Amino acid sequence: MTEPDTKATISTDPQLLELLVCPLTKTSLQYDAERQELVSRAARLAFPIRDGIPVLLEEEARTLDEGE
Repeated sequence: MTEPDTKATISTDPQLLELLVCPLTKTSLQYDAERQELVSRAARLAFPIRDGIPVLLEEEARTLDEGE
């Protein structure tokens, strides 16, 4: 039995990324391929991508550090 790929990446299709917005601020999100996150600079949050699916829930997001 194989483990699910937890590092699955979402498509970086620009049209898809244009449709996704921050659930709090309704501003665009930036895709961070290295960390597998969608980043909202306006909300200072990074939403995780799990198994290729963006999790756009505030309680699942991590707060961005000052330098990010």
